[in-house]
Amino acid sequence: MKEKIDSIVTSLNDKIHPDLTLNDLEALRVEYLGKNGILTSQMSLIRTLPNEEKPKFGQWINDAKVAIEQVISDQKNILLTKAMNEQLKKETLDVTMPGLNFKKGSLHPLTLVTQDLEDYFIGLGYKVAEGPELELDKYNFEMMNLASDHPAREMHDSFYVTQNTLLRTHTSPIQARYMEKSKGQPIAIIAPGKTYRRDPDDRTHSHQFMQCEGLVIDKDVTFAHLKETLLGMARHIFGEERTIRLRPSYFPFTEPSVEVDVSYVDSDGKTEWIEVLGAGMVHPNVLTMGGYDPKVYRGFAFGIGLERIAILKYKIDDIRQFYTNDLRFLNQFKGVL
Repeated sequence: MKEKIDSIVTSLNDKIHPDLTLNDLEALRVEYLGKNGILTSQMSLIRTLPNEEKPKFGQWINDAKVAIEQVISDQKNILLTKAMNEQLKKETLDVTMPGLNFKKGSLHPLTLVTQDLEDYFIGLGYKVAEGPELELDKYNFEMMNLASDHPAREMHDSFYVTQNTLLRTHTSPIQARYMEKSKGQPIAIIAPGKTYRRDPDDRTHSHQFMQCEGLVIDKDVTFAHLKETLLGMARHIFGEERTIRLRPSYFPFTEPSVEVDVSYVDSDGKTEWIEVLGAGMVHPNVLTMGGYDPKVYRGFAFGIGLERIAILKYKIDDIRQFYTNDLRFLNQFKGVL
């Protein structure tokens, strides 16, 4: 019986010759290894054999299959190599021909805003911190003074992956991780990045959006430092003629907390205000959980939406424009620095 199986392999070798095409090889593969192939049909004989001979017979069939596949594969590689060499002989490269003109792209407006803020704060001595978008509840909520039963979680609870992990709802967990890593030493960082919340998509809301948060912790930090930082940032972004207005507010992770408005002049020449960000002095509980003694260290934090900056700076009327990849929209920012 082994001789018969070996003869099947031999018969295939006899059919291999240089004039075969890739289609011919595929036809041979089907002829021998297809559902009704010459070798495949031999498998039915296994039912007629004694149990002690079946393993050996199966091994013979398997060895023959491997041999047939190897023969066909080797010949296929020969044909492919031959075809490639023939194609290379036909192709020539004229180095005197002019090159291709590729369309020049542009940075995304959110990238422009992010890089601008990074350059500004790096110039002030800040570091740019990063963290994972898939975040632990510990860093996203608990270390931000948002316990599991805190009512402020309602507006944050969002895209959970497991009971204790979710897509981060703000970039504050980057701050928490950085505090933990700094082991009680002074820090000054900004934390830009993408965040996710359970908001319906419309002209002014998106289930994903960009934030840039800042955090400064040291022994002599005061609210005056926060105000001066916010004023400097507003004037850098919107113009030196701008001023800011601080209104009392509430955030679980800062105390006291403020909403920050930036001035602008309307079409009638009247000074108006528009809200742009939130800020405050770091809550003592947040300092403690981050490894700082609130009796020794104080800090301030702020957070601003990067889409909001871009909307105001570039007069964009729909937040969805940032994420639809419409070249008519994106091409407007070529050359914008």
